[in-house]
Amino acid sequence: MIGIYGGTFDPVHYGHLRSALEVKEALELEELRFLPCGQPPHRRMPEAPAHQRLKMLELALLHAAPGFRIDTRELDREGPSYMVDTLVSLREEVAGEPLCLILGMDAFAGLPAWHRWRELFDQAHIVVMRRPDAPELDIDDAWAGLITGRRVTEKGRLRLKPAGLVYFVEVTQLAIAATQIRRLIQAGKDPRYLLPDAVLDLIREQQLYRSL
Repeated sequence: MIGIYGGTFDPVHYGHLRSALEVKEALELEELRFLPCGQPPHRRMPEAPAHQRLKMLELALLHAAPGFRIDTRELDREGPSYMVDTLVSLREEVAGEPLCLILGMDAFAGLPAWHRWRELFDQAHIVVMRRPDAPELDIDDAWAGLITGRRVTEKGRLRLKPAGLVYFVEVTQLAIAATQIRRLIQAGKDPRYLLPDAVLDLIREQQLYRSL
């Protein structure tokens, strides 16, 4: 079973890494792929260019947990990085292997705004990261009905089919945000301990995020 963890990683930080590790262990994933976004369709372009975000991710995963890897297909593809296109491409490679698209609660709640979002369920399971104290999702009745029909509480069921289910997994979800890190750097403050030292060294060396 393969996990897909997308994001701009602008920059990658311990919130990303810890959540990814907890999901990988909880679902016993054979592989978890970090998928850096090329051109986000629902937000402004990342502050750091693609090659620097990729380098930061490579440094962060240099001594990572077994099974962590980077998938660059969204960086290599021109145009907006629509997740449905990415999953279709992945599905062609892995055939009937279960795929798990890993999302935070906010991203999951906003899924109906995604490009061809209903087709995501044809290509992957949706695994939603939530904190133990997180409130229930505030979503409309139609969306809630779709979740009810797909939601499972036994992780083993994800292995029985390649796609189509929704599973919630509790994670520590450290309160760290890339926006927070960029603002600290812009203000001349030290973001140490929020992200790997190797990533911070690269940011300083290349003077990233100095002017936002």
